[in-house]
Amino acid sequence: MTGTLVLAGTPIGDVQDAPPRLAAELAGADVVAAEDTRRLRRLTQALGVAPAGRVVSYFEGNESARTPELVEELAGGARVLLVTDAGMPSVSDPGYRLVAAAVERGVRVTAVPGPSAVLTALALSGLPVDRFCFEGFLPRKAGERLSRLREVAEERRTLVYFEAPHRLDDTLAAMAEVFGADRRAAVCRELTKTYEEVRRGGLGELAEWAGEGVRGEITVVVEGAPDKGAEEVDAGELVRRVRVREEAGERRKEAIAAVAAQAGVPKREVFDAVVAAKNAEKGAGRGAGKDAEKNAGI
Repeated sequence: MTGTLVLAGTPIGDVQDAPPRLAAELAGADVVAAEDTRRLRRLTQALGVAPAGRVVSYFEGNESARTPELVEELAGGARVLLVTDAGMPSVSDPGYRLVAAAVERGVRVTAVPGPSAVLTALALSGLPVDRFCFEGFLPRKAGERLSRLREVAEERRTLVYFEAPHRLDDTLAAMAEVFGADRRAAVCRELTKTYEEVRRGGLGELAEWAGEGVRGEITVVVEGAPDKGAEEVDAGELVRRVRVREEAGERRKEAIAAVAAQAGVPKREVFDAVVAAKNAEKGAGRGAGKDAEKNAGI
């Protein structure tokens, strides 16, 4: 008989949000794998429970090395509880590798559902919630961050991001550059904590606000791109969208196909627009060259 891997959600702020089953799982697990054992200790003290099993650390730095050990424990029949600092394991936190390895070994995986900064921010944002996608943390380097944002520049679903407070102003400015300064967004800070704040507005406005300095845990929710019908997308816009995708690393053929599908027009129409724009640029370049020769008296 194999054991069971339990993924348990932990409070993202207010400890009273801890799911009732969390205390029982902490007390009964054979092994408790925690992202930060010191934070786990504070949590167990607040819940008035003492883990009876072995407590081990499981964080980004040792995740690869510790996963095989925990899988062997599970294969031997142990009940392993995985908790992170806040929210659900695996969601921008350690856990995915362990879940994948446990599934591969045929180990049962279950969960104790709990608080989620993603869903909480989404619900509070005031933006559409029927369709959304979670993008996690953006790259720290400016160029890579812009490239990642360009990949979703035409995404119509609401976007949810995590961000560090000291990078928030740069991130919002980059979003304003790629998505447009007027694109609606919400910055959710310190969710469920004493100084919880939800700041709503255009990306440009929010970037200016964040420049004054922001503290705390941050979740950013951004409105999806407007839904433009095929009749609203002219040739110039089609070309721009293809270029955005090419700059993000897509090959032209795939970029044209994706833009055509998104705009609801034939691929040939997008291809012709790209070719026409390229020829126009070449013609403009030749014209500029002739003007230069004329001015030089050649």
